[in-house]
Amino acid sequence: MAVGSKELAVTELDTFEDERLVDELKKAKEELFNLRFQSATGQLESHGRLKAVKRDIARIYTVIRERELGIRATPAPVEAPAKAEKKTKKAKAAPEAAEAETKEA
Repeated sequence: MAVGSKELAVTELDTFEDERLVDELKKAKEELFNLRFQSATGQLESHGRLKAVKRDIARIYTVIRERELGIRATPAPVEAPAKAEKKTKKAKAAPEAAEAETKEA
């Protein structure tokens, strides 16, 4: 990809969940607004950035639409590994007490 953000390549967008795609879209639209404002006031230094941000927005819209149509797979949600619960003396004693009560009955 010659033009555009390096962090928003299609392979990178494939790994994003839908919520993150919407967030990236909002950021790109805000950046485009700011760039247009700078252009109108004559403060814009890099005119190529306008084109790059527009392409990023189009790329995000394409990924979202392809997921809606089932062309592109939605990534599986990544679950954080569960931390091993530390058992306190009371927690260890409670199951043993319950076992003792069931044996007595």
